[in-house]
Amino acid sequence: MTFDCKQLLIGGLIGGALVAFVQTQTFRKGCAKVVAAGLQLKDDASEFIESVKEDAEDVSAESKQKKAKA
Repeated sequence: MTFDCKQLLIGGLIGGALVAFVQTQTFRKGCAKVVAAGLQLKDDASEFIESVKEDAEDVSAESKQKKAKA
């Protein structure tokens, strides 16, 4: 592979533009919204799983009561 100054310059410009974009307030707000949405999704999933677990425990307890009565 040969060294090409043009490719190096293009890479440097793209890298600089990316660094400048990452440092903007808009990017930071966007990242904060994405993280907040992810955390909300995690909380919702945890609540759902807990609900399913409680329902399964209720069904199991009812089944054990029916077996004990029979």
